[in-house]
Amino acid sequence: QEQIDSIEKVVVVPVVAPETGNVKNAVLLNDFAPGDGVSPLKFEQLPFDHPLFIMYSSGTTGVPKCIVHGSGGTLLQHVKEHRLHTDLSEGDVLFYYTTCGWMMWNWLVSGLASGATVVLYDGSPFAQEGALLLDAIDNEGITAFGTSAKFVASLEKAGVKPNRTHNLASLKTILSTGSPLSSEGFDYIYRDFKHDVCLSSICGGTDIISCFILGNPTLPVYKGEIQCLGLGMAVDFWDEDGQSLREREGEDRKGELVCTIPFPSTPIGFWNDPGDEKFHSAYFDRFPNVWAHGDYGEITENGGVIIHGRSDAVLNPGGVRIGTAEIYRQVEKVDQVLDSIVVGQDWEDDTRVILFVVLREGVSLNDDIESELRLTIRNNTTPRHVPAKIIQVSDIPRTISGKIVELAVRNVIHDLPVKNTDALANPEALEQFRNIPSLAED
Repeated sequence: QEQIDSIEKVVVVPVVAPETGNVKNAVLLNDFAPGDGVSPLKFEQLPFDHPLFIMYSSGTTGVPKCIVHGSGGTLLQHVKEHRLHTDLSEGDVLFYYTTCGWMMWNWLVSGLASGATVVLYDGSPFAQEGALLLDAIDNEGITAFGTSAKFVASLEKAGVKPNRTHNLASLKTILSTGSPLSSEGFDYIYRDFKHDVCLSSICGGTDIISCFILGNPTLPVYKGEIQCLGLGMAVDFWDEDGQSLREREGEDRKGELVCTIPFPSTPIGFWNDPGDEKFHSAYFDRFPNVWAHGDYGEITENGGVIIHGRSDAVLNPGGVRIGTAEIYRQVEKVDQVLDSIVVGQDWEDDTRVILFVVLREGVSLNDDIESELRLTIRNNTTPRHVPAKIIQVSDIPRTISGKIVELAVRNVIHDLPVKNTDALANPEALEQFRNIPSLAED
């Protein structure tokens, strides 16, 4: 009210006790609307799995799925993740940059169940060159700040050093999701943001309206890794034959993220899906009675997790499986590159790696930049990761929730239909990937 002069009264609906507390200009509902037949609130007793949310997946891999989530499982999962994995309690102030259509909005609002104050924001995360959200940390006393790997990388590219421009005394935890946070992102947070925060990269999705792997305030943070598996979540990584890769070494650790037993926030099903056929096809076709999430990654020797990308976007040059995030981590190191997307192109009975890049304003792709990209990728991965073609574009297509759409781009360069354009924030960006002459050449 101190910042919005137009608020004349705050109408309080008495849920627990008929009082207004210390709210300025407050009035009880019955006093505000006397004699208007306002009936008291009645709380219905409903089943544990009564439908609560209908969520639409982001559409990165095709037409968005229409997922029905239950009340009890969602709340139980969120409270676990807030209180135990994020150390959230009464008095904390929780913020997550999210649209209302992304599951992180639901996750954010559930912070109220732990007694936390939630901060909502409607607008671009890069308003005032990112300073607006950084200002909010100090102005609102945010203790847990949720963002994305893209936001972190963009601040670093722009040379923003929050620890020189902001106090950040309230900040205890930084959360990052949407895509894997690179090792350089971890370095940036602890060097230029704040050295004594718990940086928790988290991973899950709309499918489970929560996380499979996330942070732990009692464990060390290893750069490039997500700290731990979610409590009560039987997460593993399997090979194509359904064998656990947990005890393997090196490259042999990489596989499909699975959950081998049911968990509280398992969806009730899909909307308008007779016999649950689409639901079972989405998650249980790969391994019978085992949830296959669609992420490609590994459990490290530290007990943490590295996600290498979406399973259906995995590149396969020469029969070697490569997660796209393995390439993105290296591309981010090249200063001239602001954004990128990598896909596989079918070529001469094999797959070749194609890298599209968005460069800084006024910069054109040249031999020096190409050489730096190839050398950086080769030195930090393997020769198989080095792209056969590097092509400059002006924009990268993303979903409304900000995720890049590798499969859509792959379909375009192969002249195949794209089914999820309605889920894209910038579908027009796909046009620049059509009929590129260099993709028809060796």
